[in-house]
Formats: sequence, C-alpha cells, structure tokens
Amino acid sequence: MAKIYFDKDIKLSPLRKKTIGVIGYGNQGRAQALNIRDSGLRVIVGNRRDSYFRKAQRDRLKVFPIPQAVRQADILIIAIPDEVQEPLYERQIRPYLRTGQVLDFASGYSIRFRCIRPPKDVDVIMVSPRAMGISVRETFLQGKGVPAFVSVSQNYSGKADGIVLALAKAIGCTRAGVLKCTFENESDTNLLCEQSVWPILLQSLLLGYEVLVEAGIPPEVAVLDLWASGEASAILRQKAFDGMFGEARFHSPTSQYGQLSRAETLPNRELKQRMREALRYIRSGKFAKEWDREQALGYPYFKKLKKRALSHPVNRVEKRVRIMLEGYLGNSNSSLGF
Repeated sequence: MAKIYFDKDIKLSPLRKKTIGVIGYGNQGRAQALNIRDSGLRVIVGNRRDSYFRKAQRDRLKVFPIPQAVRQADILIIAIPDEVQEPLYERQIRPYLRTGQVLDFASGYSIRFRCIRPPKDVDVIMVSPRAMGISVRETFLQGKGVPAFVSVSQNYSGKADGIVLALAKAIGCTRAGVLKCTFENESDTNLLCEQSVWPILLQSLLLGYEVLVEAGIPPEVAVLDLWASGEASAILRQKAFDGMFGEARFHSPTSQYGQLSRAETLPNRELKQRMREALRYIRSGKFAKEWDREQALGYPYFKKLKKRALSHPVNRVEKRVRIMLEGYLGNSNSSLGF
C-alpha cells in the first residue's frame, strides 16, 4: 500500500535559501508560484514577454526571460504544456543548466516518453497536483489543498526525496495528502483517463442527448438534465468523498436500481478490452509519436476534430440554457478542496 504524506510529515527546510524558478506562468505555473511564495520561499518566474509575463509582474513576482531565470534558480518548476516542452527546453533551458540544479515537472509525460533527456548531473523530480491550477490556488487560500503525486526519477544530489516532498508542501498539496509513484504511473494513468474514461463519458452524454431529442424531448430539457444543471459534476464530486458506490445513498432506490441493473447490460468486456488496447498503445510510445506527428504537421486532424465538435447542434442549445442558468451557475469555476 502506498504511503500518504501529510503536512506534519514534511519540513520546508530543504528549500530554505533556495531560489525556485517557475518556468511558465499559465494556470498551473501561477498557482504554484503564488502558493510557494506565500509559504515563505523565494520564487522567480521565467516567461516570454507576453500577457503572462505582465500578469506575474502584477502579482509582484520577479519575472525574467527564461534563460535568465534558469541561470538564477536552484530549482526549476517546468509548468509549460507538454507539447511545447521539448523545443523550449532545448533552446532556452538545457544550454543554461548547471550541475546540481533540480528539474521539477508538473506531469510525467516529457520524461516518460523521453521527449526531454536531462543531463546526469541534475535531480529530476515531479510534483503533479491532481487538479487544475485554479483549484490549486483557491484551496490553498482556503487553508486546504489538493492531492498530488510525487516522484524522483534522478537523484544526483542524494537529497531529491526531501526536496520533492518539501515542494509538495510549499504548494499546499500535503494538506490533502501526496502519494509517491513513478513518472510512468502518473503519465499512463492520466493518458488512459483522457483517451478512454473521459471519451466514454463524453460520448454517453452526447448519445443520450441525441436519443432524447430524436424521441421528441425538447433539446433544452435534455441538456439541462444531462449535464447543464451541474448535477452530473456534483455526483462525481460526491464520489470523491463517499466512494464510487457509497455516493449512491444520495439517490432514490429507483435511481440506484436503474444504475446498477443497467450497468450489467453494457458491453463491459468489450469496453475493458478497448481500454487495455489503449493502455498498450500509450505504453508502447506510439501515442507520443502520433502526437508528435500531429504537431509537426500543424495539427490538421486535431483542428478537424475540434471543428466537428463545435459544429454539433448541442452547442447552440447550451448557449440558450446558459442564459437561463446565469443566475444559478454564475461565471465562477468551482474547486475541489480536500
């Protein structure tokens, strides 16, 4: 059983007198930078001169071009999207690395699939919060946190285990609890969710919408009941607290019987086999190569898929329903705090 680390188990001392450089000031980078600063540590930001650069300045952080931040920092948090990490690393990070620095990745993808191959004389670690950046920040300000995975891939200094846990604490994740895993565990799990679990959920909602509308149900009624009311997200949120089946106590007996009995009729063996195939494809590195090719060609298939999704009639229905729900849902994003 994996050990869970909490605030009381970890000290920030491995980070004292260190300069922590956050590379990329998007949602995740901003959240981690501000949380680490508010934990009493020295933080700088490396970013190109754009709106994110100016946002970091407004947040009263010291901001530099990425090469300059790399030279100054002892610990580098790589908080830029997976698909741009390799070229940015090769041009603006690798040439300026020095012996003994720490490379911390917010996800395992680039190390897992060897897009980035760090030199042997640096530590390579991962602190991967299991939530969007906005949740990482909001829960921290509430005195709570989101859970995270932590990992050490390369321990040149011999001190990487203490550093990775201290970083998780500074970000606020040990308030909820952090689990040690490997870069491979994090990446494979995340990709399987994205390529099997969420597509099944997405398609089931869309197919449910289409079946109801074809049967004469007003489209607004279908959208509201299936997801727009927020009930579906509330159900998933409650499962996080009460368990996959423990959450069922909040449903009527009619609902519970319908869910459990009809789940038995689904093509579960076929779905599970498709998931196994998806995981094999991921682990073989073929998906990483496929994604590399898609990027190199200028995202032709990705653009086609997005265009098709945005042309679905449900998009127009959602706009009408959102107007109706404006006072109920508002414009704020909810956070999952543990």
